[in-house]
Amino acid sequence: MRLHDSKPRPGATKSRKRIGCGESSGHGKTSCRGHKGQHARSGHAIRPGFEGGQMPLHRRLPKKGFNNTLFRYRIEVVNVGQMDATFEEGATITHQSLANAGLVNKTCDFVKVLGNGEISSKFTFEGLHVSATAKEKIEKAGGTIAA
Repeated sequence: MRLHDSKPRPGATKSRKRIGCGESSGHGKTSCRGHKGQHARSGHAIRPGFEGGQMPLHRRLPKKGFNNTLFRYRIEVVNVGQMDATFEEGATITHQSLANAGLVNKTCDFVKVLGNGEISSKFTFEGLHVSATAKEKIEKAGGTIAA
């Protein structure tokens, strides 16, 4: 078998609907658009949620409750195991240095260091939130946590 011998499986392809090619094509005259109306016109487009002039559902339903998405803190999480692989011995780790290394997003409100993984190098942590297990592992490795 050669590349030019390959064909799609039977039933996988359909010939396109040739509209506007006369009455005998089965798709002539109105070209599958029906008679008059909005969809029969050229350039017809209806925005999502439009209900033909009726009050749309999103406006009929009562607005109730509170959504905290505008006011919530955006927290990024980093594990101590990631620090060991990314930074050199004796490095000072801040929000900015983590963002430069690609471990967190620059737009987050604060970063929390968690204790997943092992840490063997000595690091200084500044301006980061640290969990109890992470604090224990950092101090055991000889690192310090500055507020």
